[in-house]
Amino acid sequence: MAYEVKLPDIGEGVAEGEIVRWLVKAGETVREDQPLVEVMTDKASVEIPSPRAGTIATLHVEEGAVVPVGTVIITIMTMNDAGASAPASPTRSTTAGAAVSTPPAPARPTTSPAGGAVEATPAVRALARQLGVALESVKGSGPGGRITADDVKRATALPAAGAAVPATPGQEERRPLRGLRRRIAEHMRHSLDTAAHFTFVAECDMTEVVAHRQATRARADSSGSSLTYIAYVVLALIEPLRRFPLLNASLDDATQEIVLKRGLHLGIATATDDGLTVPVLRDADRMTLLGAAGEIARLAAAARQGKLKLEELQGGTFTITSTGAHGGLLATPIVHHPQVAILGVHEVKPRPAVVDGQVVARTMTNLSLSLDHRVVDGAVGADFLYAVIERLERPAGWLTAERIG
Repeated sequence: MAYEVKLPDIGEGVAEGEIVRWLVKAGETVREDQPLVEVMTDKASVEIPSPRAGTIATLHVEEGAVVPVGTVIITIMTMNDAGASAPASPTRSTTAGAAVSTPPAPARPTTSPAGGAVEATPAVRALARQLGVALESVKGSGPGGRITADDVKRATALPAAGAAVPATPGQEERRPLRGLRRRIAEHMRHSLDTAAHFTFVAECDMTEVVAHRQATRARADSSGSSLTYIAYVVLALIEPLRRFPLLNASLDDATQEIVLKRGLHLGIATATDDGLTVPVLRDADRMTLLGAAGEIARLAAAARQGKLKLEELQGGTFTITSTGAHGGLLATPIVHHPQVAILGVHEVKPRPAVVDGQVVARTMTNLSLSLDHRVVDGAVGADFLYAVIERLERPAGWLTAERIG
C-alpha cells in the first residue's frame, strides 16, 4: 500500500524546512528507521527516518526546496501482514531529540494535463513547465516508469540535483545555496536589514592572561579541559554584562519593547565544514574558568560533528566570535539577531606597546564590539568594552582560585 510521509512538526515554532539532501532514491528498499532525508530548519539540521520498511516509490520534493510542515515529501510502498498500510511510527529529529508523528494519508494518482498515462509528481511537473520540457517525450526511470526530476533535467542537458552547474568551461562554477549556508545567508541579511549596526574597536593587552594561562595549563590538562583565550573572555564578560544590562538584551520589533535577559547564555560562534554555527554556553555566570573551557570544547566538537541538540542552539543572549590565529587586525562582526551585541576576538600575538612611556613588547589583541544602535548607544558600548578589557588586562584581581575551578 502507498504510505505518504509528511514533513513533521519538529516543534519550537518551526513552520517549514528545507530539503537539503535526499539519502535514498526511487526504487530503493529501506528499513524502518533508516534515514530518508536531511532537512534544515531555522533551528537545526535534522534527519527524518523512515516510519516503515518498504520501497521508495516517489520523492515529491526537490533538493533545495523549502516546504511547509505537513507537506508530503516521499511515498513508500509498504504492506503489513493483513494487506493494509501500517500506522505511522514516531519520526525522530537527530538534533532536537524530540519525537513527532507523521500520520499516513492516501496516495494521490498523477496524470498528465492531456489525460495520458504520464506518471510524475506535482514538483516534477512544475520543473518541466519551468524548463519547457514536454513530459510525454521523457522516458521515466522511476518505479513503474514514473518520471523523476533528474529525467527532466537530462532532457535539457542539465546536471542532476545538488551538482554544481558549470558555465563556460574553466570560467566559473555555480553551486546551490542550501542547508546551513542558506540559513546563514538569511540570518545575516535579516540582521543587516533590521538592526542599526555600529562597531567599536579597542586594543587589549593580554600579557597577564597569557601568563595566567601558562601557569594554569597543567591543571587544565589534568582536568581534561582545553584552556583557550575564549574561556577567559567568557569569564571576563560576566560582571560587565551585569553592569550594562542593555548589552544582554533583545528588541521585540513587533511590540517595540526592549527585552532585558536575566540569564547569561553566551553564544560561541563555531566554524564547521558546512558554515558558521552558534552553540550556546548556558548560565555562563555559574561556570568556573575550567568548566567554561570544557563546555566550549564539547560544544565545538558537537557542532563540527553535526551532533548539537536543538536546545544547545537556542536562547543565546550575547555572542562571542573569534577570528582565530589568522584574524588580522580587526573585523566588524554582524549581530546575531535578535541579540543586540556581539564581541569579536582577534589574533593574540606580541606587538609593540607603550607602557610607562616606554615601547615594549606585549601580547596584544583587538576586540570588536558590534551593537544594534537602536538599543545600545555608542558611549554605553565603549564603556562596556573597556570594562571587559580592564578585567582581561588584570585577571589576578578577580580570577580567584574558586573561579578557576
